[in-house]
Amino acid sequence: MSRFSQPDPELTHRLSRRGMLGVAAGATAAALLGAAAPATAAGNTSGTTGTAPGAKGRGRPVLPRGRLGIQLYSLRDKVSTLGFGPVFAELEKYGYDEVEFAGYTQGSAGPITLAQLKRLARSHGLNPIGSHVGYYSADPNAYTFAQNLTKVLDDAQALGLKHIGTAAGPFRYGSTVDAWKRAAEDFNTYGAAAKARGMKFYQHNHSEEFGFATDNPKVRLYDVLLKETDPDLVYLEMDIYWAYVGQFRFSKRPDGTPAPFEPLNYVLRQPDRYPLFHVKDGESDPSNPYGYRMTDVGDGDIDYQRFISAVTRLRGHRMAHHWQAEHDNPAESFTFARRSSAHLHSLWEKC
Repeated sequence: MSRFSQPDPELTHRLSRRGMLGVAAGATAAALLGAAAPATAAGNTSGTTGTAPGAKGRGRPVLPRGRLGIQLYSLRDKVSTLGFGPVFAELEKYGYDEVEFAGYTQGSAGPITLAQLKRLARSHGLNPIGSHVGYYSADPNAYTFAQNLTKVLDDAQALGLKHIGTAAGPFRYGSTVDAWKRAAEDFNTYGAAAKARGMKFYQHNHSEEFGFATDNPKVRLYDVLLKETDPDLVYLEMDIYWAYVGQFRFSKRPDGTPAPFEPLNYVLRQPDRYPLFHVKDGESDPSNPYGYRMTDVGDGDIDYQRFISAVTRLRGHRMAHHWQAEHDNPAESFTFARRSSAHLHSLWEKC
């Protein structure tokens, strides 16, 4: 249920537009779904598939209760100037349940210990769910999995994290099939070490992972990663926006032959491998080399009603995943966080 008491006219207009647009499975462009019913921040935005709270009929929120998080990279400007405390207070007001870290320091806002950071998050009803750490570096003292695995895992344990991962692509050794097999061995090692401490190691994708091996252009690199990593040790955090960018960029092989794929199908085939998602939106723009222009969640054309519902309707998976809102460079980060939460809480479906 939406936790917002103040109506937002701009949000209402935005949700009405969003109710008309979606990225259908297997399509790269926005599809016009027809006129949407009037929507509010607490109502149905699809116009056809949901039931608003208080309306007749049975319905439920698309977003599982307690599973909305945010990647704090989106709020790095506020963390560095205000500190974690004021940021967490805002996120609590906006209805967030979880946070994913992108570093544990506050910049100019002053030092903070991991114990303090954990208590501060919990005091605002926020569960620290994961963190992004570098994969490797030429600096032997770098805070990365390759250079300081024990320290990385010690810190994750101190914060009570259940997931610890990297947003770096598996390009350490190059873009050949064998190079990615070597990277997969690294990831299996990190995954085994994380599992020994009760955590899951994960990798977060960008669009390049969906490209093709330089020595075998028939092979998609992401498929190598899935095949060569142990599913009991290595997990994936799908950044849904970047996956659709990958669909736009890499639906043809270098020789021009078709190689279509649907990001959602990767999840539906192996849902246990995707405990975390980045919910990031984009407006379709075929003139852009990436196919989309990044937007706040709900302003774009990615159909999150469809995507989240498809995953959470799988047997036993309603509460098995965590959905982290993100924008790489929001115009105003608190506005992004507030609007994104309002939009996602407004999505309802029949059950």
